[in-house]
Amino acid sequence: MGPFRINFSKKGVGHSVGTRGARYTRSADGRREMTFRIPGTGLSWRRPLHRRR
Repeated sequence: MGPFRINFSKKGVGHSVGTRGARYTRSADGRREMTFRIPGTGLSWRRPLHRRR
């Protein structure tokens, strides 16, 4: 399905979109995060995205 993925779990359905280097994820329980990777190195960095008030 290209850069779009659907994730099924016991809590519900989540989704993610992105490439090998960067991906935005929305989990079934509403958490959001950005993941950045350097392909071929095994290095990655995750940043949770908080809701603005």
